[in-house]
Parts: sequence; C-alpha cells; structure tokens
Amino acid sequence: MAYMLLILEDPAQRGTRTRAEGEAVFQRMVDFSRELKQQDKLLAVESLASQQKGARVQVRGGKAQVLDGPFAEAKEMVGGFFLLDVKTREEALAIASRCPAAEWATVEVRETAPCYV
Repeated sequence: MAYMLLILEDPAQRGTRTRAEGEAVFQRMVDFSRELKQQDKLLAVESLASQQKGARVQVRGGKAQVLDGPFAEAKEMVGGFFLLDVKTREEALAIASRCPAAEWATVEVRETAPCYV
C-alpha cells in the first residue's frame, strides 16, 4: 500500500536556522531516507524549495492563471515528501513518528487513492 508523508512546515522556519543548522537537519532527513530505502519501504523522496520559488496554476473558463509565490495567505507550506510502500496505515504512522521533521513540522500521513474515493 502506498502512503505519502507530507512535511508541512511554517514558511518562515527555514530562515530561523544558520546554514550549518540547516545542513545538519537536511543530513538527518537524508539518513532517515537511506534507512527507509534499505528497508525497501521508500518509493520516492524529495525536499522542496521554498514557496517563494513556487507558482500556482488554475484554469478558469479555459484560461490559465499563474500566481507566483510567495503566497502570503499560507500558514504552512509543503517542505518535502516521502512516498512509502508499507503494509498498513499503522506502519506508515510509525514511520512518520520517527521522521526527524516531526520535531519542527507536521508530518501528514495520506494513503494514495483515486481522486473519486
């Protein structure tokens, strides 16, 4: 069963760390990813750039509208994700509770499914 762990973080929290602190946090996440890969539970993982470099696209009336970041109304941003292959929701939750990002962000656990479910 595939589960997505979404790392939801305060958009300003990255700016509170020094470069060395940021690199240390990133290395913890790399190590966590490596552990999951060795256990054959990791399908994909990525860290995402700040939402300041992002854009939102909507199509209304057949016309695309693009809004470049940052997005002032955002209380949190998706800072990265893990796509897992695990047997149960409980296993996904257990992995989420071990994720280093849970110490400074929220780790949302979602089962993958068709959009009509």
